[in-house]
Amino acid sequence: MIGVELLDDPRADPALVGNELRDIARLNALFGGTRAVVRELEPLLERVKRETGNGKRVTWTLLDVGTGLGDIPRAAAAAARRHGITLRLLGIELNRTAARLASAGEDDAPLTMILADGGTLPLGPRSVDVIVASQVLHHLPRAVAVRWIAAFDRVARRAVVLADLRRSRMAMAGVWAASFGLAMGPVTRHDAVVSLKRGYTKRELDEMLQEAGVPTGARYRPGARIVAAWSPSTES
Repeated sequence: MIGVELLDDPRADPALVGNELRDIARLNALFGGTRAVVRELEPLLERVKRETGNGKRVTWTLLDVGTGLGDIPRAAAAAARRHGITLRLLGIELNRTAARLASAGEDDAPLTMILADGGTLPLGPRSVDVIVASQVLHHLPRAVAVRWIAAFDRVARRAVVLADLRRSRMAMAGVWAASFGLAMGPVTRHDAVVSLKRGYTKRELDEMLQEAGVPTGARYRPGARIVAAWSPSTES
């Protein structure tokens, strides 16, 4: 692994964790992290809206692995509501502080937290409709990340969305400069740069997806983002 980030340590100081998670949520909103996930979900939401067509409400479950403050699954829930779909939100976190803060979020989009490692999902095959993992894989050794991707493919019924960072020197310089203007702390500034150093090229993520047995490819998105989304095979 390249470098060390605060959130790599599940026993990190709770005050520092809270500050960094709030900074990450702002970066997600401002620089494409939230949009990268919602954009991948929208075709699925549109298709369901067309297929139901009669105003019938649909309820799905969405599991966000490494949910942080829960900002991204809540944004997904807001997008789903516009298409007549209610998302029951589940989050997985290994960090107790993150789990506590995420569960204490918005009342109109409650998030049920599971304290667990994303590599040992305490859920059976096809037990949730959608799995999202945003900016999580770069915290893992490559072989572990491949196993996680394969596990997501087994557990999800309808869709998996991976969203991470694209390695970019320009983005490293940009987030470093932006962190001053946004009054972010030195820990966030350091970790944002390390995260981008750990990010993926399209070729690297494509190879990981192939090793995990997933028939899709990665795509670049604005804000130094890289995404992959697919519908799991119903035969597995």
